[in-house]
Amino acid sequence: MECCRRATPGTPLLFLAFLLLSSRTARSEEDREGLWDAWGPWSECSRTCGGGASYSLRRCLSSKSCEGRNIRYRTCSNVDCPPEAGDFRAQQCSAHNDVKHHGQFYEWLPVSNDPDNPCSLKCQAKGMSLVVELAPKVLDGTRCYTESLDMCISGLCQIVGCDHQLGSTVKEDNCGVCNGDGSTCRLVRGQYKSQLSATKLDDTVVAIPYGSRHIRLVLKGPDHLYLETKTLQGAKGENSLSSSGTFLVDNSTVDFQKLADKEILRMAGPLAADFIIKIRDSGPADSTVQFIFYQPIIHRWRETDFFPCSATCGGGYQLTSAECYDLRSNRVVAEQYCHYYPENVKPKPKLQECNLDPCPASDGYKQIMPYDLYHPLPRWEATPWTACSSSCGGGIQSRAVSCVEEDIQGHVTSVEEWKCMYTPKMPIVQPCNIFDCPKWLAQEWSPCTVTCGQGLRYRVVLCIDHRGMHTGGCSTKTKPHIKEECIIPTPCYKPKEKLPVEAKLPWFKQAQELEEGAAVSEEPS
Repeated sequence: MECCRRATPGTPLLFLAFLLLSSRTARSEEDREGLWDAWGPWSECSRTCGGGASYSLRRCLSSKSCEGRNIRYRTCSNVDCPPEAGDFRAQQCSAHNDVKHHGQFYEWLPVSNDPDNPCSLKCQAKGMSLVVELAPKVLDGTRCYTESLDMCISGLCQIVGCDHQLGSTVKEDNCGVCNGDGSTCRLVRGQYKSQLSATKLDDTVVAIPYGSRHIRLVLKGPDHLYLETKTLQGAKGENSLSSSGTFLVDNSTVDFQKLADKEILRMAGPLAADFIIKIRDSGPADSTVQFIFYQPIIHRWRETDFFPCSATCGGGYQLTSAECYDLRSNRVVAEQYCHYYPENVKPKPKLQECNLDPCPASDGYKQIMPYDLYHPLPRWEATPWTACSSSCGGGIQSRAVSCVEEDIQGHVTSVEEWKCMYTPKMPIVQPCNIFDCPKWLAQEWSPCTVTCGQGLRYRVVLCIDHRGMHTGGCSTKTKPHIKEECIIPTPCYKPKEKLPVEAKLPWFKQAQELEEGAAVSEEPS
């Protein structure tokens, strides 16, 4: 071998030894991999949404044992489940509601965040202190803990990063962006001192907008915190927070502690509505409120495309502009919203020449289009699309399209359609909801509830939409059954009864004969 020749003067023996060792190591790794067959295809995902697991198998080709694993896993179905789908662990507990436990039916609720064994299915009987382990392992894809992406696979808790990859240590920044740099939100902190009086019994502390995270408020003094909310759809709500506990307010979890001399309010977020924190007068002394949260930057400048050219021939110019864009509603809003964030810098307009071809000699002049920086061209404007004529399977929706003109003051008026003909008219009809309608999907049967004789087995039946997500809308008439009888071929035997103490000799002989006859018979007793 090349690496085993005698060393020439000056060649370090240690270097030759390293080459020999690395060569052997490389060959041994190749030999180990060569004992395995190729990895097989990935299995179906254990869940249709919410993050599940899929596995792939390989076969050992050696007559001896192979080093390494014959199974590997990956995550799948990493899309959020609809709210009506419920908690995955709770579904597994409720599947035991129609199975007797010690001769009695219970309604089972999940027991989460078990530090000792987070991947066992522990459930608590509703309204009782009874906690039972109904299965040694939860289904693959079940979250180990409620506030973590880590998932149970084959009964073991596996680390999952915010990129939904197994073994990944990537985490979200304070703005909720996976592996982000914190630039999409801003830290807001402050202190408020109450200014209540006999004529002013409540006051606003701070408005916390939709999407904010890591909110914490501490009130010190006799006054009392309460919440007002407003969703993006305009629905308003109020919560007085009368006692300590964890509450769900407009789909946002609120943790509230009411102590003797202070109140503490925490919300992990992201908030599903705008929250206005207020205080109510409850005593003669003043109160102070300290608050801190991360507020998303929801309004950003966006550069527009180039406006139409100012001339049709002979050379003109065209400009870009900047518009303030609302990331929540995907709409252009007034510029004042973008000026609110000091991080936002309005982009400068760009200028370029256009339509440089000479004008035809017959015209003798170039046509100046009715446009400059302060007077945009007439444009097509459309009303919102109507509701789709069908919720699935294909429908149509329509809208009205008109030509409008905007003056220097920003007033918009309708004008003749020929003024907008320099651009194509927007379509007024379009297809919608062309995806397939939801259908039932039955998962695999559970093991039989008995180990011998006749028992029952169960399965989960879900209504799945075209994206593979758990939804509603399937016909109850066509729903597959979720429970059926099952028979284990192993016969069930009863233990022999002990001989009674008072049995006399004739009865004892007769009992022996009966036992011998039962032993000969093939029928189980």
